[in-house]
Amino acid sequence: MISKELLKKVRKIQITTSRMVTDVFGGKYQSVFKGKGMEFYEVRKYLPGDEIRDIDWNVTARMGHPYVKKFVEERELTVMLLLDLSMSCRFGSVKQMKNQLAAEICSLLALSAIQNNDKVGLIIFTDRIEKFISPRKGLRHVLRVVREALYYKPRGKGTDISLLLQYLNRVMKRKTISFIISDFFDEGFKNLLSISNKRHDMVAITVTDPREIDLPNIGIIKLDDAETGKTFTIDTGDSDFRKKYKEDTLRRMRDRKNLLRSVNVDNINLRTDIPYDKELIKFFRMREKRLA
Repeated sequence: MISKELLKKVRKIQITTSRMVTDVFGGKYQSVFKGKGMEFYEVRKYLPGDEIRDIDWNVTARMGHPYVKKFVEERELTVMLLLDLSMSCRFGSVKQMKNQLAAEICSLLALSAIQNNDKVGLIIFTDRIEKFISPRKGLRHVLRVVREALYYKPRGKGTDISLLLQYLNRVMKRKTISFIISDFFDEGFKNLLSISNKRHDMVAITVTDPREIDLPNIGIIKLDDAETGKTFTIDTGDSDFRKKYKEDTLRRMRDRKNLLRSVNVDNINLRTDIPYDKELIKFFRMREKRLA
């Protein structure tokens, strides 16, 4: 049974994102993702005008007559949602927590996928693989994906993107459109991300809170590292400290941007204090322009 609470939450997401699902993901989604590959359909006898490069030489040798391979444009996609629910994502200082924003984006993409008659699956990860839902179609299936994205209680604390990518490549043998929704507080995953992007169409959706960039001046405070459990004390009244904190954060963001660019992975930057519709629309326009 689907709970009334879930239906209420999904309905709210549908209302707030209805224009995007209909206009952006209904139109631009198809143009930037669908039909990008070709899949084998059949072998038939060679006809005048067929491309020589399409000849299937093994079948030709066996049958004694030239045969060609026929391919059709891929119309059905498999969308994988890779959702980070590590402790660092369970933080927010403005309108919502990072994991709440990530879950909402996850729900939006899932609802968009079924509108386009695509399969959608989910992998929830931390420093372990928390949950895997194999891709399927249908509203009830997508409601399950949305429910897990919104309400799943993870056991792990840290972030292991390398483990996620290894698991994705192991369980998904065919090409997918895979959205990694994370704050990317991890290192050492560049090579695996490059390999994964050759097998799949990887899109990174980075989620950031403004307090991770600008510290407020509220004096001496004690902080806990959500993923390691370490406690430390800082003086936010020290302007030099606040300046260095911001510089370090911006440097990490630049490094992350350069890493994703170096392996040709598209990146969408979202913040908990800024509506995400403009960034998503900008992403789709960029993809359209690149394919034109």
